[in-house]
Amino acid sequence: MNRRMLALGRLKVGDMNKTETAYAERLRAQQAAGEIQWHRFEGLKLRLANNTFFTPDFAVMAADGVMECHEVKGHWQDDARAKIKVAAAMYPFRFIAVKVRAKRDGGGWAVEEF
Repeated sequence: MNRRMLALGRLKVGDMNKTETAYAERLRAQQAAGEIQWHRFEGLKLRLANNTFFTPDFAVMAADGVMECHEVKGHWQDDARAKIKVAAAMYPFRFIAVKVRAKRDGGGWAVEEF
């Protein structure tokens, strides 16, 4: 059986994985270019229900002042997709998920808004 191995754990709070690190570089470039005003890794923790929280990978303030929650994914788990949808319904932020696009597909980032 040829199945991809998925990480079972999560890095320490405050530590970025390789994909998040690459996305942080993109956000730094966007901030330098004036496309966004501010960003912070794991800068928000949103309560969805009792003992249920969603911490977006990046809190971002767009150039127009709108707050955004950016989630960086290599692979979607069903519970993560459900949490971002619930958060988008509860909070007045723009919710955006980004995924690395394969080089054969042109590279860059695939963006999904909730």
